[in-house]
Amino acid sequence: MATAYDDAPQPRTSRLPAALREPLAGRTWREFLHLLLGLPMATVMFVFTVTTVSLGAGLLITFLGLPVLAAALAGCRAFGVVERGRARALLDTDVAAPEPVRPGTGGPFARLGALLKSGTSWRHLLYTLLLFPWAVLGFSVALTLMCAGWGLLTYPLWFRALPVTAGRSGIQLYGDGQGNGAYLDSPAEILLTAGLGLLVVLATPWVLRGLTTVDRMLVTGLLGPSRLATRVSELESGRGTVIDTAAADLRRIERDLHDGAQARLVALAMDLGLAKEKLTEDPETAARMVDEAHGEVKLALQELRDLARGIHPAILTDRGLGPALSHLAARTTIPVTVTTDLPHRPAPAIEGITYFTASELLQNISKHSHATHATLDIWHTHNRLLLHVTDNGQGGADTTRGTGLAGLAERLSAVDGLLVVDSPAGGGTVITAELPWRD
Repeated sequence: MATAYDDAPQPRTSRLPAALREPLAGRTWREFLHLLLGLPMATVMFVFTVTTVSLGAGLLITFLGLPVLAAALAGCRAFGVVERGRARALLDTDVAAPEPVRPGTGGPFARLGALLKSGTSWRHLLYTLLLFPWAVLGFSVALTLMCAGWGLLTYPLWFRALPVTAGRSGIQLYGDGQGNGAYLDSPAEILLTAGLGLLVVLATPWVLRGLTTVDRMLVTGLLGPSRLATRVSELESGRGTVIDTAAADLRRIERDLHDGAQARLVALAMDLGLAKEKLTEDPETAARMVDEAHGEVKLALQELRDLARGIHPAILTDRGLGPALSHLAARTTIPVTVTTDLPHRPAPAIEGITYFTASELLQNISKHSHATHATLDIWHTHNRLLLHVTDNGQGGADTTRGTGLAGLAERLSAVDGLLVVDSPAGGGTVITAELPWRD
């Protein structure tokens, strides 16, 4: 069966092995340029940091020491902006900017105090000190390998340009000063030199990759946001998701009440009013209308029960996830096999999120998958709660299309959860939800 991917352009594959392509790859030359630029950048940063910090420390006996130290930290943060840009352009490493300095109110003194108390600023200062010795090593190794490798590899092209000594041309390995010595000028020696150069050229990209890996670690670890700031950002995002989800649920409940039970109760009140008026004039019609109203009351009660079950099912509160999921599977339009392995009940909030995640997934299977059977497994392992849902349907589920699975992923991430979807076209769907186990 043809798919949308059949007409997509296929990536071109090179016939050369990766080891032969790497010396000419753009990534290798970008990393080489990064190592070359690293030394002058590191020198400027190192001199600036040592000078300003030494000056500030020496002036601490006066009030001027603190502003000088604050200026040193501000300068290091400015260098951090340049270094993150250099890593982004040459190393394909995109490091987010760290949290800004928040001085609050208090004028220049508040900003000075915020700079001095900022752990991010001191990490930037540490980066400027650590980078210098590493940049010296990286510059030396990279330049030596590049020059030696390509120089030896191209030796057959330029060895005749060397000065002729005692009638011989080529690199002199050793000599006695009288023209006697060993020269690399025979065909075998020239080929051997070029072969050695080829080995160096082939090894150079991997050495450069190792050197720049350390650069990436320094930039990511010292110039990016701290773990605490990242965690705070994640919690703020999760809180926003929870608030949006709660607001959406309230709007859904309000809409269901307005369009369902409320409308039915209004119509019921009108019918009972008409029946009351006809009670004396036409008792049979009034009795029929009361009977119809009785049926409407039953339907309204059923709608209210369904709505209450959608908010939080009583079976989940009373008996826990196992029975609640079995009851949920029994109401699904296709057969669902449920397996539970839970030593005890998690926190009520985790139970609720797990239940509604399973409910949403089973509804998706019923509506969209065209499956004939599904399985639902739930178990506890390593302080995590795992929900595994599979079906034998048409596949093609994707968290990037539509809002259902994307909304579930956001709701789970708000509680440090995770949603993994494996749904190849025509191959069924496997969805795993992972949540924290909180007693």
